Amino acid sequence: MSARAAIVTVSDRASRGEYEDKGGPGCEDWLREVVTSPLAIERHIIPDGRESVASKLRELVADGADLILVTGGTGPAPRDETPEGVSDVVEKELAGFGEEMRRASLLEVPTAILSRQSAGTAGKSLIITLPGKPSAIATCLNAVFAAVPYCLDLIGAGWIETDPAKIKAFRPKAK
Repeated sequence: MSARAAIVTVSDRASRGEYEDKGGPGCEDWLREVVTSPLAIERHIIPDGRESVASKLRELVADGADLILVTGGTGPAPRDETPEGVSDVVEKELAGFGEEMRRASLLEVPTAILSRQSAGTAGKSLIITLPGKPSAIATCLNAVFAAVPYCLDLIGAGWIETDPAKIKAFRPKAK
């Protein structure tokens, strides 16, 4: 079965139309470049805040999104409550995603230690939080996406194939 991806940009200014959303298009461009199997992609822009994030994620999980990429709101600023909203929805945290995204990002900027990126599952959805800058989004997705297709398999979500020249998806060999 083909997969559905939802991209959620978390930004007060972008949700009010005062700021051009760059994170959402950055996520979509990256997915379209790497994923070779059929993938429906939808984008949403919501304001910052724990409840706005949790509410949108609950809606997307209930609606059957296989992969949910959340961009923005993962820093230490007072309105950065994306991780708190995600934690209200996630059933199983996948700490390795955040660790690996920060490790990869630290090779580029020392402020990567301020990131609170994470990932986890809710129902048959994999939720990954990302920074808002397209180049940082690419750094993070390049660091973790090899594990995403198999994670989706394990939780019963839609099937994703990748272009092995860009990201070689890992799936264990059948015995």
